[in-house]
Amino acid sequence: MALAPGTKLGIYEIQSLLGAGGMGEVYRATDTKLGRDVALKLLAHGALDKVSPGHLLREAQTASSLSHPNISRWERPATTPTW
Repeated sequence: MALAPGTKLGIYEIQSLLGAGGMGEVYRATDTKLGRDVALKLLAHGALDKVSPGHLLREAQTASSLSHPNISRWERPATTPTW
């Protein structure tokens, strides 16, 4: 289920859908506190049941070790209630 542009999730405002796959969807969003664009990954319902407990942490660690203008910088993992 794609979120509409303008939808707000906490401090993030959805701009557009970037991609979708088996784990969920990735959106271009704006961090409204810092005024910058971010990539926001939202997991599909049940996605955590399909991966090991450390999978997303390892993904975050790997992504945060990369530095390139075309790769989004990793900020922080967060969990929220079902929206």
